[in-house]
Amino acid sequence: MTQQQLRAGVVGLGMIGGGVAVSLARSGRIPAVYDIRPDAADALTGVPAPFDSPAQVARESDVVMVAVVDADQARAVIAGPDGVLAGAPPGLIVVLLSTVALPVVRELDQLCAEHGVGFLDCGVTPGDKAAENGMVAILGGDDAVVSTALPVLQAWAKKVVHCGPLGAGMATKIARNVVTYGSWHTVTEAAALAAAAGVDPAKLAEVIESADPQGRTLLQLLHMRGADGDLPEELGRKIEPLMTKDLAAARDLAAELGVEIPLADVARTYVRETLGLPPAASNSAARDRGLAMMDAVYGPDFGQNLPDSASPFTDTTVEHLFAEVWTRPGLDIRDRRLLVLGATAALGRPDLVQIQVRGALANHELTPDQLREATLQLAYYVGWGNATATHQGVEAALADTLQEK
Repeated sequence: MTQQQLRAGVVGLGMIGGGVAVSLARSGRIPAVYDIRPDAADALTGVPAPFDSPAQVARESDVVMVAVVDADQARAVIAGPDGVLAGAPPGLIVVLLSTVALPVVRELDQLCAEHGVGFLDCGVTPGDKAAENGMVAILGGDDAVVSTALPVLQAWAKKVVHCGPLGAGMATKIARNVVTYGSWHTVTEAAALAAAAGVDPAKLAEVIESADPQGRTLLQLLHMRGADGDLPEELGRKIEPLMTKDLAAARDLAAELGVEIPLADVARTYVRETLGLPPAASNSAARDRGLAMMDAVYGPDFGQNLPDSASPFTDTTVEHLFAEVWTRPGLDIRDRRLLVLGATAALGRPDLVQIQVRGALANHELTPDQLREATLQLAYYVGWGNATATHQGVEAALADTLQEK
């Protein structure tokens, strides 16, 4: 049989499978088809009525595309009693278009091999172009099997990319999905940040589309990497301060507006790793941010009294507690102060209470009368002994502040 005579089959006529069937018909390869819905092909231009089972499709085909929802459906239509393997002629090739986990790919390949049937895993994208010969076929499998199936694949795909051995196609598709859905969430964060700042998200889209109409920015980092897959260190060091500065500005704006930007926070935390740079000796950006927040909480120059790097505990206090927790949106400094004061009062530590109260007075968050009233309120919850210690801390801070004036 010549390549032109290869017969095509499609099992599953949803958006992907139905689109593949339409594209095959348009290309002159009228497919044998099956779907659990008898009327599934009625609206598919050029596609004949479905057969009664996947086994019948297999008998009429040389290459069968399987486009079902999940792994269980794939197992059923391939290896079930009336599945593809039940009717498979010698040399049949099964091409799995469904996105499933790699162990499932290997399982189905083994089942096909036991029947002398070739198997390819084939991710596809974009699904909404399936009926327009507009999808990319992302293949994994043996070279010889790919070569045999290629004419049929080219009849419905705009491009066929053979990524490597079995599983490579599915792994590439899964990685592609990470890019897609990760970018969706990033865009959601960015739009929320813009909206909170009074900017119509449509304006954000207009700026992005005008600046990068081809969407090259998304893969820019990959294209900047060398043949070894690494970004040149000189280039990474050039980008690092810009990336750090821009993501810090995003964090500051988000904190000011009370907007959550978790993915941007992750990107900010892993700037050096993203650029392939060796870990920094210390997290200088986080330390600077933490020291700045300490000054905001406890008064100007508070952070300057800390040593450059005293201990892992001190570093974590500065670089995580103050750089990451105290800067989060949702509560302002006064809100967080009241929570900490309550917890500190329960410890019975007047020295720690004194530190918090001095900060509250420096920021004009609480008046002396409010602080004394808070002490009385807390006494009923932390016990009179702890409240006495709290009272001592409050009065010591008030005396210090009065003396400084």
